[in-house]
Amino acid sequence: MKGTFFASIALALMCPTLAHAQAQGTMAAAKADGKAFGKDKAGTAQNAATVQPDASRIPNFGGVPSQSGYFDDPDRMSREAASQTSTSTGYRTMKDSMDRRARFAPQDLDATIARSKVISDDPLSYTSGMAIGGTQGRCVPLPPGTGSAARYMATCNTGYTATQETKNCPVTLKTTVEQRQVYGYYCVGGSGVDPATVYNCNRYPAPQCTVTQSYPINLCDPYLGIYWGCNSGDLRVDLVSCTSPVDGATPYTVTGENVVTATRDESQCASIAGDSTCQQDTETCTDSDPVTRIVDGVAVTQPCWAWSRSYACATYTEAQDCQTLESTPGCKLVREDCLTDEPCRTWERVYDCPVPDQPASTNQFICDGDVYCIDGSCETIEREANDEFKDAAVALNAMNQARREFDPDTLSLFKGTRETCSSKVFGILNCCKGKGFPLIPGIQLLVALGCSREEMLLHERDVQGLCAYVGTYCSSSFLGVCLTKKKVYCCFESKLSRILQEQGRQQLGRPWGKPKTEQCLGFTIDEFARLDLSKMDFSEVYAEFTDAARLPDELQAATEIQQKIEDYYARARQ
Repeated sequence: MKGTFFASIALALMCPTLAHAQAQGTMAAAKADGKAFGKDKAGTAQNAATVQPDASRIPNFGGVPSQSGYFDDPDRMSREAASQTSTSTGYRTMKDSMDRRARFAPQDLDATIARSKVISDDPLSYTSGMAIGGTQGRCVPLPPGTGSAARYMATCNTGYTATQETKNCPVTLKTTVEQRQVYGYYCVGGSGVDPATVYNCNRYPAPQCTVTQSYPINLCDPYLGIYWGCNSGDLRVDLVSCTSPVDGATPYTVTGENVVTATRDESQCASIAGDSTCQQDTETCTDSDPVTRIVDGVAVTQPCWAWSRSYACATYTEAQDCQTLESTPGCKLVREDCLTDEPCRTWERVYDCPVPDQPASTNQFICDGDVYCIDGSCETIEREANDEFKDAAVALNAMNQARREFDPDTLSLFKGTRETCSSKVFGILNCCKGKGFPLIPGIQLLVALGCSREEMLLHERDVQGLCAYVGTYCSSSFLGVCLTKKKVYCCFESKLSRILQEQGRQQLGRPWGKPKTEQCLGFTIDEFARLDLSKMDFSEVYAEFTDAARLPDELQAATEIQQKIEDYYARARQ
């Protein structure tokens, strides 16, 4: 580049003095005029790019464009173009330009690509303040980026722990044998029976009386017709067995029977059962051999004669594990959620914390000395700091992400997947601490200790910034103390999708649902259209876009362009 600069100076010295003076005056006026024209147009372009366009502000806008005639007949354009090729000045200019355009050797292109790869590996070394002569130029630092650093929702627990103690007590079976008389009666049931007669079966109600046999009767039978007459109906004769005599009725038989009564004696468990901190756990038979025993001379059969009953009893102790979050700089308490029913004995505290160990942002500069030269005439480009690129890059990527994640079946955008992980409250092993806390290395070890592979994958996606924390609910409890909780996340295809969901829901007034039921649904087309991306904080993804948009060495590129232009005119003069 330095050699090209000196060659341009030598070429200028070889020109006649008078011609040089005339050219100098002409070039100075042209440069001043060009600068003024460019400055005016730059302001106009900037204003047009930042103001909502309308028909009155668009030059030469006349409502329906003249080109609308091509809408119904697109082939007309090619026919008209073909007919004008021989007379069109523009066509001839383009044709001549193509015939006389500069040609680039393949080795030159390969060399340029090789240099660009070297520059892309460390672009700041080539763009941070080097003047065109290779010396350090005057550089002005760019304004710091807006927005906050990446953050995450961290949780801890407070409340009580329950120490479980098992208490046992015996339960026995008490049996008694009572001898009583049993009275047997005949009765008639069905329609048409005189309700006042002592033979009506309604006079023998349960449980005092039990039907032992039943016989349908033919009322036209000569023998029965003596008493009842010959009537059609659904009459029947029942044999009933009663434990006490029925007034007005004469039994056809009176016999004795043994009645066995079995009652469970739970008196020794009464004090434990009355303790509100105890819950019955198990009951085990301890005496079942033999199942048939003689009680008061009567054989009594029971599957079990005694049991041992166990109770799980709790002792409550205050506990909390929030010291780390409370002492972490930048962590702020957001809310406190009860994980159990009333009276609440376990709470989860949610903190908004910065992601630790983030790489420090590198300073960026704009520098003078950006020089472009044509035919030996060079001009220094004055640059102004602009931080709008990141916003434009994010907006364009958001549109592209919306196209990729559009679900034609549900007509929705940015749908997530529900992911969960479990952890013991006040436990040592925690499989879902979140991206602010790296897990113990070794998936096999964590799986062996109780973490699932799905929980490991969830943690990895959370560390990558793909998951949004929804909330926590208690999955198992004991006497009002939550023992195991389940954290719920919504995970997305990209970090940008997660940010759009988190901040978009705030704009729409559509918060996450209850952790037990949230399904991570996407936005409808109407909801997405109502989002204001300019009010969202995308600072978490700015670095990814700037890393992807690495610029080549402008000075080197300008020098190569200048050389190609000089070569082009040199060939044209031959």
